[in-house]
Amino acid sequence: MTDFSKLALQYKSELLDKVVPFWLEKSQDKEFGGYFTCLNRDGSVFDTDKFIWLQGREVWMFATLYNKVEKRPEWLECAIQGAEFLKKHGHDGNLNWYFSLDREGNPLVEPYNIFSYTFAVIAFGQLSIATGNQEYADIAKKTFDIVLSKVDNPKGKWNKAAAGARSLKSFALPMILCNVALEIEPLLSPDFLEKTIETCIHEVMDVFYRPELGLIVEHLGTDGELVDCFEGRQLNPGHAIEAMWFIMDLGKRLGRQDLIERAVDIALKEVNYGWDKTYGGIFYFMDRLGHPCQQLEWDQKLWWVHIETLITMIKGYQLTGNRECLAWFEKVHDYVWSHFTDADYPEWYGYLNRQGEVLLPLKGGKWKGCFHVPRGLFQCWKVLEELAAK
Repeated sequence: MTDFSKLALQYKSELLDKVVPFWLEKSQDKEFGGYFTCLNRDGSVFDTDKFIWLQGREVWMFATLYNKVEKRPEWLECAIQGAEFLKKHGHDGNLNWYFSLDREGNPLVEPYNIFSYTFAVIAFGQLSIATGNQEYADIAKKTFDIVLSKVDNPKGKWNKAAAGARSLKSFALPMILCNVALEIEPLLSPDFLEKTIETCIHEVMDVFYRPELGLIVEHLGTDGELVDCFEGRQLNPGHAIEAMWFIMDLGKRLGRQDLIERAVDIALKEVNYGWDKTYGGIFYFMDRLGHPCQQLEWDQKLWWVHIETLITMIKGYQLTGNRECLAWFEKVHDYVWSHFTDADYPEWYGYLNRQGEVLLPLKGGKWKGCFHVPRGLFQCWKVLEELAAK
């Protein structure tokens, strides 16, 4: 028998005793505001540039902890100082969010990346719930409107494609919008929320999920058809699996068990497909026709892929009782806790080679911030606690 209460304590303790204090103490820039995310194994700073989407994620994380775990003033202060830095420096004055800034807040990279916007939405949305601050709510709502207006061309004038070139649409945006819509639900009208959610579910489950493959593809032609090129053949099992817990959350919210069952079915297909049968762990990128991937890091084992799989599998088990989900949760749990955790310092490694050895000792960088590890620990702790109570 799985000991859910023991597991719940393991995830809770890792979150509250190690991971959250690490970011609270090591990442805050007390001089200029915002957060350092480029942190060595011991939490020392190795680069001071600030990446907007990681700043937004950290604001969201601390606001969420304040809203959902405990009203600790230091968590709220951490979120507010990050949000104030973002409000002042993160955009061009019209809520077009830059990709990165230097330490002082001067822009380095133009607002080409839609995820700078989506994470600003959830950051200010969650913080408006924590503070009741209307200005934060307005920033979240207006930014969300901009995101929706960019769905057909997320990079806007920063799109590098040649005129008339093959045009593809990406799975990442509808996937993230499934999560964003629920995050800022209190700020949206019920009709608007319902329409947005239905569009997202349709894109994820009926467009990017391909029944002939039993898998979700990362890019499609704008006509919704498969394309035989590097991007068109690309699979990202972690992305697809993560999206399935977003869909499960929506299924729960809408009272649609059929949607939850479909999400579980797809998640299980993805993890079976993406698991490295030789060394264990889940591949980062794959090619649906089995050709070589263009990404040289295709066979690396990444922290977020495995953490998102833990969330999906334990939610899948909770919501459907499917024992295969529980078996996968336990298998991935064993891999994660024996490979990504660091015996000597808090927070987790992000990048392993195919064999499961640490590639980079960093705890944060340009792509890894205060997000997947704490969010995953929080989600798993809460589900495991509910399972233990049953």
